[in-house]
Amino acid sequence: MTAATLSPHARNARTGGSRHLAGTGVLLRFALRRDRVMIPVWVAVNALMVLSMPKSLTSLYGTAAARADLLHQMDTNPSLRALIGPVFDDSLGALTAWRVGIYAGALAAVTSLLVVVRHTRDEEESGRQELVSSGMVGRRAPLTAGLLAAVVANAVLALLLVAGLAGHGGLGALALGLGIAGVGMVFATAAAIVVQLTESARLARGLTAAVLGAAFVLRAAGDSASDDGSSVLTWLSPLGWLENLRAFADERWWVLLLVAAAVAAQAAVAYVLAGRRDTGMSFLPTLPGPARGRLGTAGALAWRLQRGSVLGWSIGFFLAGVVYGGMTDGAADLVRDNKQARDMFERMGGQSGITDAFLASMVGIMGLVAALYVVSSVLRLYGEETAGRAEPVLAGAVGRLRWAAGHLTIAFGGVALLMLLTGLGFAAGYGRQVGPILGACLVQVPAVWVVGGLAVLLYGVLPRGAMAAWGVAGAVLLIGWVGPALDVPQAVLDLSPFGHLPKLPGGPMRWGPVLVLLVLAVALVGAGLAALRRRDVTT
Repeated sequence: MTAATLSPHARNARTGGSRHLAGTGVLLRFALRRDRVMIPVWVAVNALMVLSMPKSLTSLYGTAAARADLLHQMDTNPSLRALIGPVFDDSLGALTAWRVGIYAGALAAVTSLLVVVRHTRDEEESGRQELVSSGMVGRRAPLTAGLLAAVVANAVLALLLVAGLAGHGGLGALALGLGIAGVGMVFATAAAIVVQLTESARLARGLTAAVLGAAFVLRAAGDSASDDGSSVLTWLSPLGWLENLRAFADERWWVLLLVAAAVAAQAAVAYVLAGRRDTGMSFLPTLPGPARGRLGTAGALAWRLQRGSVLGWSIGFFLAGVVYGGMTDGAADLVRDNKQARDMFERMGGQSGITDAFLASMVGIMGLVAALYVVSSVLRLYGEETAGRAEPVLAGAVGRLRWAAGHLTIAFGGVALLMLLTGLGFAAGYGRQVGPILGACLVQVPAVWVVGGLAVLLYGVLPRGAMAAWGVAGAVLLIGWVGPALDVPQAVLDLSPFGHLPKLPGGPMRWGPVLVLLVLAVALVGAGLAALRRRDVTT
């Protein structure tokens, strides 16, 4: 029977799937071309973080006695289990999976949700998707292309991890690579659902990130209560599934079935929702006015647009400070008798006592994470411009500098707020050294501002290359996080602005580098704003 002799209903049934996916290949190639910088940078940072860990662990726990003591300490230290998770074996591969597996999974999740939201809701919010959909493009093709781009990113990451860790055990490397990639796809499909529910790409990213934060909290609470990952709370978290996969420690391959089931179920829900709404619409539409409060200035408008993001980051930083502060004594006890571990923490945090060194290193990590916030906030300017919302504002009595200043005030002022809340959280969790800890947190601000200044410069000079600011943030994160563990030369650490900060608390305060970083940040912002005044507004 030929297609011509089929009834209309049968022809629709045969061609429905291909019709809804028409143009997927073209959209996927376009998505990968747009992300040719972002995806490689995020994947490289994640892979290097994992692959650099065996060398670091070899120097920290080079003897069987040291590894046995580590397992005993983790069994009796719920604070560190909440931070890192339980350890199931003393082999180098198992210690690598224990030390960075959860964080690599979380980073893969962040990469995946950013990719999916960027190629779905971002496109609809800007109006580009409506133009694309007027051609031979199926209803579900954009969603499929976004998910496939996430599949590509996670597959490349998995291949790098399997190849890099195969020497420590082929099956363990395969389990860890698949587990981390699987967690990335769980949150990719979660983002695919969220973008159907909200009209705002920024809100979609925030809600999916909140789900990731909840997953981390559930896992941490479960691991603090159990030393073998058997808590119900741990099993409620995809990060807990990664942990219970037990890579390099008698792998539980059936756990991957949970990951596959979650990915399939969430993808199915996303596809059903995508087929039941119009382009640009959502199931939870933004309520139309009237707007409450005053929006008479560019700064007020910027605050209205970014207040949700500031609130979410603020809560996260305060809670992280409370958690890290609460586990300070336990972490100090763990590394107090391990010379190599002490050396690494002191390299990250200064040459003071081990408790101060641990506090300084954790504060430094929070400063590195704040660099991600400042880049995200600065690039809101780029999003407003490319979406066409900046042009109507600038057509009125608002100059470019006033418009940009509103968003930059939120970006740079928000950094100071986040680090202040981090210090208060540390003080609440640790209960001592309130003044020194607050000072240690606030001294991170100039380095974060330098990263933000580079983002402003990129946006002002080369708006199409503004997304490269994420590469800058990723490089700074990689140097600050992985560099001390690998004992890289000081010249490499000095490439990051954080490498020039005084190591507080415990170390001497040095005002010279702090003032230089402040001047550099001001110069970068000034140069970026000067370039913004001269160039055309993107249309």
